[in-house]
Amino acid sequence: MNPSPVAVTGHAWYLLAPNPGPMTLDGTNSYVLSGNGGRSSVIVDPGPDDAGHLTALGAVGDVELILITHRHHDHTEGAAALAAATGAPVRAADPAFSIAADPLRDGETVTAAGLDVTVLATPGHTADSVCFLLPSDGPDRPQGSVLTGDTILGRGTTVIAPPDGSLRDYMGTLRVLAGLGHAFVLPAHGPQLPDLQAIAADYLAHREQRLDQIRDALVHLGLDPDEAAVGPVTDFVYHDVERSVRRAAEHSVAAQLDYLRG
Repeated sequence: MNPSPVAVTGHAWYLLAPNPGPMTLDGTNSYVLSGNGGRSSVIVDPGPDDAGHLTALGAVGDVELILITHRHHDHTEGAAALAAATGAPVRAADPAFSIAADPLRDGETVTAAGLDVTVLATPGHTADSVCFLLPSDGPDRPQGSVLTGDTILGRGTTVIAPPDGSLRDYMGTLRVLAGLGHAFVLPAHGPQLPDLQAIAADYLAHREQRLDQIRDALVHLGLDPDEAAVGPVTDFVYHDVERSVRRAAEHSVAAQLDYLRG
């Protein structure tokens, strides 16, 4: 028997996809949104093309719309199958992942399943990353809730992999999200979090700390950012990282070096 989506706010349920791994943590959190008592729904990030998972996502109500936070396969793989099964269009910032609908636009309000969902362009993790603001998500949440995709995770930090990812863009995105206040955080991996402003500030502080470590490594190695290779800097800064996430560490170093090169 497939698990059922679990309510986490007044208008959002989540269902953990069966795709755990070093980069997906426990798996992808697929979200079901409804503002009309579950008569119909919006699905955010359907996750893998797993028949049981996709069937369970439709259990809350008739699927009106499928939204995508960014192009990575652990968020998008099941979108075409879910669209075919339900007749719902798919909207993403990247037109390649939209089906029978226009791509998402920064700042637009999407109305479906009794909800108004505001689209926020949040590049950094990928160039096409977006977050979704539910401004009316619960009377005890005057600043609403925000579905953050991989831009902010429930635990750990987000991988930035150039050239699609950009640390400069990402730090600008974190400042934008911090400005949204104490909204509830609905991430695509890991547990939900109570305070968007606080976690965005923590993420910014962590990135600044990592940049300082890269600067120290460059001094120790006698290199400047323009000539530094990723491998030696990763060895110095992430000397104790597990093999399973070594590639992610290399991506982070590449992003940090790119940032320091200006």
